[in-house]
Amino acid sequence: MFGKKKTKPSIDQEQLALIKAAEKRIAQKKRLYIHFVIFLIGAVFLILANTVLGIGKDLKIFGLDWFVIAIILWLFVFVYHFVSVFITHKFMGKDWEDQQREALVAKQQERIDQLTQEYLKEEKEIAKSQAYNQILDNEITSQKKTPDLTIIVAAGEQNAIGKDNDLIWHLSDDLKRFKALTNGHHIIMGRKTFESFKKPLPNRTHIVITRQNGYKVPEGVIVVNSLDDAIDAARHDKQPFIIGGGEIYKQSMLLADKIELTRVHSSFENADTFFPEIDPLQWKEINRVTHDADENHAYAFSFITYLRK
Repeated sequence: MFGKKKTKPSIDQEQLALIKAAEKRIAQKKRLYIHFVIFLIGAVFLILANTVLGIGKDLKIFGLDWFVIAIILWLFVFVYHFVSVFITHKFMGKDWEDQQREALVAKQQERIDQLTQEYLKEEKEIAKSQAYNQILDNEITSQKKTPDLTIIVAAGEQNAIGKDNDLIWHLSDDLKRFKALTNGHHIIMGRKTFESFKKPLPNRTHIVITRQNGYKVPEGVIVVNSLDDAIDAARHDKQPFIIGGGEIYKQSMLLADKIELTRVHSSFENADTFFPEIDPLQWKEINRVTHDADENHAYAFSFITYLRK
């Protein structure tokens, strides 16, 4: 139905025939009236031509003056015209006009009713299509990955993030920032990252990705088998976070829309886990806050926020 050119409403052939017939009869009546006027003027002219001007004064036809014969012939033509219009075409009277008018109104009303039915049918089809599209959109939306999926990570200059399933550094402001950003949200992680915690972090919903069957977790922790399942489990959270480890970070780089990076300004050669490179063609830095090293922080670091382009 969509994309097709709509047919323009038009008068049907029966209506058109009625209108043309009416126009024809009206034209005949007008010609008759003109004929009558010309007949009167012509008759007067013939009489005056004979009696006043003396044209054909002595001309007789069947014992009658010629102009009388001419008027009789002209009158015959007029009578024939009159009979043709008002007797042969007797429907040209007022009753016929009323009949034609009623026929036209009825025909037009029939056409309006037909168009109304077609319109209502089309509206129903459009409504069905819109309802279908809405359902389809809702299904797609429900299946769509969370648009505000955020990666949060701390990484050294060569993207080192840990060794032996633990952090290489301890930066109190970084831990405070992690807590502030993830508080009240779902945090998605691999099994080893989860096991690096002494206990689940408070006020956060933990989603653990593992291939182990029957993996035991404390109450409230969600266990899934893939990153897609983890994202689906967090679909009601406006901003779930990916918190590690290295393989989960690698997979989520294709899905996330935001990266909250703590860049530790030092190199760590003994690291065994690394964060993927951030492609500047795909990611745009929108904010950076730098902290110098001090008595509470052995390394200088920067809080950097990236958004996908």
